[in-house]
Parts: sequence; structure tokens; C-alpha cells
Amino acid sequence: MEDGRKRMKELCTLRKDIIKEFLAEFLGTFVLILFGCGSVAQTVLSRGALGEPLTIHIGFTLGVMLAVYMAGGVSGGHVNPAVSLAMVVLGKLPLKKFPVYVAAQFLGAFVGSCAVFGLYYDAFMDFNNGTFVVTGENATAGIFASYPAKHLSVLNGFIDQVIGAGALVLCILAIIDKKNIGAPKGTEPLLIGLSILAIGVSMGFNCGYPINPARDLGPRAFTAAAGWGMEVFKS
Repeated sequence: MEDGRKRMKELCTLRKDIIKEFLAEFLGTFVLILFGCGSVAQTVLSRGALGEPLTIHIGFTLGVMLAVYMAGGVSGGHVNPAVSLAMVVLGKLPLKKFPVYVAAQFLGAFVGSCAVFGLYYDAFMDFNNGTFVVTGENATAGIFASYPAKHLSVLNGFIDQVIGAGALVLCILAIIDKKNIGAPKGTEPLLIGLSILAIGVSMGFNCGYPINPARDLGPRAFTAAAGWGMEVFKS
């Protein structure tokens, strides 16, 4: 009887913890998209009057930093399936939690895109007479997801993302490594955000450094459903 109670208590605790971690990853990714894609929306919809590439880099930097501050104490603040996968490989995250984290990240990114669209709905309707275009001078799909530059081949794009995502994971591991210099407690999110800034200003030319499957695919799925159509997966 006592063993049954203990098992039930452990099961309830596990479910409670995984729900907290799911919500933390969801909220963190939501905030990342809200500030990151929001900075892109402000730049594109104002036709550069209220933004430029540097403000977009800053938007994503602050978005990541705040996301990790919000979720870090509960789930680790991965907000990126690539980071979660790295933690699984290194034994820092149980494999059974990986699908939960990824689902939360994709859902957070999708809902974050909804928030950005709602925030700038009138501006979207005013821009290009409310026509949603994926490519060209009046394209707005790039507000939510990353698209390759004209010069970029599939192979070079693959290499670009491997190097970019690898650099991010490497920086994160160095920042949280207490056996190395590490980072002063509480400054980890700031330094991870600055890592995003470093990647953005050095590796953003090819396709905008998505380096995060959830950050790209969640908003891309939103644009497909919101009026841009299936071209967002082909262009």
C-alpha cells in the first residue's frame, strides 16, 4: 500500500514537472518570436523607416535573452530543438522529455507568430494593399521565416545552418560549463543572447541565421495557414 502511494506520488510529481517544463519552453519560445519577428515586422512594414538589419539582430538578441531568463530556472530555457537535442546527447536532458520540449517550442513559435500578426494586423492590411506575398519587393513572408538569398545553393545552405547551429550550441556549452571559466550566475541568458548577436552579424547574409527549427518552421506553418499559402514551403 505504501509502495503504491509512493509510486503514485512520484508519477504525479513527474507529470507536474513536465507540465511546468512544457509551459516554460512554450512561453520562452513565444517571447523569442514576439520580440524577434516583431522587430522584423516593424522594419519591413515601415519599409525601413523604423528599423534596419541591426535592429533585427538586437530584437532577436533580446528575445533570446529574455526567453532564457523566463524559462531557464524551470526547463533550462532551450527554446530551440537543436539545443534540446544537444542536451539529450550530452545526457543533460532525458530522452523521454525531448518530444515534450520540441512540441512546446513549435507551439510557442506558432502562437508567437499569431501575436505578431495580430499586433501589426492593420499594418499588414495597409502594406501592399493587404496582399500577402512570399517573394519580391513587397514580400512579407520573410517577417516570420527565413528564406535563402538568390546566390545560395542547397548544399551551401545546409553548411550554413550546420555551422550556425553548431556555433550556437558550442557557445551555450561554454557559457554553462562550470568546469571552465563559465559565466557568473545569472548572466548566462545575457551571454547566450550576445552569442545570437555575434552569429547574426557574422552569419546572417545567406539566409538570415534561423539556426532554430522551431523558430523557423512554427512561423512558416503560421504563414501557410494565414494567407501566404503553401508557397512558403517551396520558395
